[in-house]
Amino acid sequence: MTNNNNNKVALPKDGLAGLKENFAADSISGFIVFLLALPLSLGIAKASDFPPLMGLVTAIIGGMLVSFIAGSKLTIKGPAAGLIVILVGAVADFGGGEQGWHYALGAVVVAGVIQVLFGVFKLGKLVDFFPLSAVHGMLAAIGIIIISKQIPVLFDINPIETKGKEPLELIAEIPHFIMSMDPKAALVGLVCLTIMLIWPFINHNIQKLPAPLAVLMFAIPAELMLDFQHTEPVYALVHLGNLLDSININVSFGGLAMMGTFIKYVVMFALVGSLESLLTVKAIDMLDPMRQKSNANKDLIAVGIGNMIAGILGGLPMISEVARSSANVANGAKTRWANFFHGCFLLIFVLLASHLIELIPNTALAAMLITVGIRLAHPKEFLHTLHIGKEQLVIFVVTIIFTLATDLLIGIGAGILTEIIINIINGKPLKVIFKAPTEVSFTEDKYLIKINDAAVFTNYLGIKRKLDAIPPGMDVEIDLEATHLVDHSVMENLHHFQHDYEAAGGTVKLVGLEMHEPVSSHNLAARKRKKVLAV
Repeated sequence: MTNNNNNKVALPKDGLAGLKENFAADSISGFIVFLLALPLSLGIAKASDFPPLMGLVTAIIGGMLVSFIAGSKLTIKGPAAGLIVILVGAVADFGGGEQGWHYALGAVVVAGVIQVLFGVFKLGKLVDFFPLSAVHGMLAAIGIIIISKQIPVLFDINPIETKGKEPLELIAEIPHFIMSMDPKAALVGLVCLTIMLIWPFINHNIQKLPAPLAVLMFAIPAELMLDFQHTEPVYALVHLGNLLDSININVSFGGLAMMGTFIKYVVMFALVGSLESLLTVKAIDMLDPMRQKSNANKDLIAVGIGNMIAGILGGLPMISEVARSSANVANGAKTRWANFFHGCFLLIFVLLASHLIELIPNTALAAMLITVGIRLAHPKEFLHTLHIGKEQLVIFVVTIIFTLATDLLIGIGAGILTEIIINIINGKPLKVIFKAPTEVSFTEDKYLIKINDAAVFTNYLGIKRKLDAIPPGMDVEIDLEATHLVDHSVMENLHHFQHDYEAAGGTVKLVGLEMHEPVSSHNLAARKRKKVLAV
């Protein structure tokens, strides 16, 4: 690893000074993100068996309130497709319908409290415990589940026909859905899906228009021309309701009567939501051209507070959402005010133009969500994981299979167990499963970190503590010569450490891997120490 760029970039001001300094850039980016967030928030809420309006409530809270206390300045807070699967399960397991929604909100609020505690006790670092291939496998499985549940919506199938069916059952019934589809609504949905899929490949100037907005520009006129309100069943269109009438204390803790189920969903909301948020914060820090360093623990506290407020009022759980956050960076956002503006634009639109939202066909929202699912479970994800190493593909696929067959917690657990077994087979000593012998020595301006035996995801937290204790601006050398194994998760985490540390003005060099053999040609593949043959 080498230092690519130590040039300091002038950081934008925060607070009111930042608003004045960057008003134009942040308001423009916030408006573009609003155009992206509006249909996605509606679609995510509807797919989660929540009232569609509640997706917008969460995004408004995430923008207008949480932005002021967030530890990450450029991430956009709002409902996430990655939590759809958990929300649908919670609503169903708590009795479905209104009751299921109210009881699920209780689990969301308690999960928010836990997320605040995660941040207070500085557990943001726990994201580094999870093997990256298992995390990506979990996300791919979520993508497959989203696709399976949205295909019948795309073809405008009566929701009663699909209620309670598992993803694999829905996939098996795709031929039936095609034969039973509503021709007019399905045509609109398929055109919308085509727009979403081809948008990245069209002229760059047109591409500046968000794809979801392009979908709405087609879908709403098409719906009016085909007169959906009089010729299509009631489930073909979005039904929003009035914001002021809907904002109440909607949470109920009646789900505590089913204590096992309640705890299960609290854990899943807190764990998966926190994991997705932390991964997004890390990714956006890498994308930010100004290299602003986020405070992951402060961000967890902010998201937890946001989830408590959203859960009480009836909204979906929020995270730092990666697609909207990436769009925020790409469109020139400078400060947290971009997130605030995106929430303001959503609130203004809901108050003044909610009647336009009720012209959106549900098949159009399904097309957007299917595209999200395709992005999460794209064949390129499988090929990329294989490029990193065959053992990483095994972890990835095992996580997908167990998630589809059971649930997210068991799926991610199966992925973790698979990586532990693979690491043991590859020579990791059992004594260092959770603790890596790490020696630290330093002079006035140089730090040497020497890691022995093995550096793997299960013991990286101990290594990370030593790395985080290094003062800024030093020359850091990480010596891995005495390790038998360095896994992919540690290689990638060391790469992130180098990026962050060098952005602050120091240097990082990785040494001692000359006698290690990478398991693939990928630059961050796992490394195994070569066997030395006796002479």
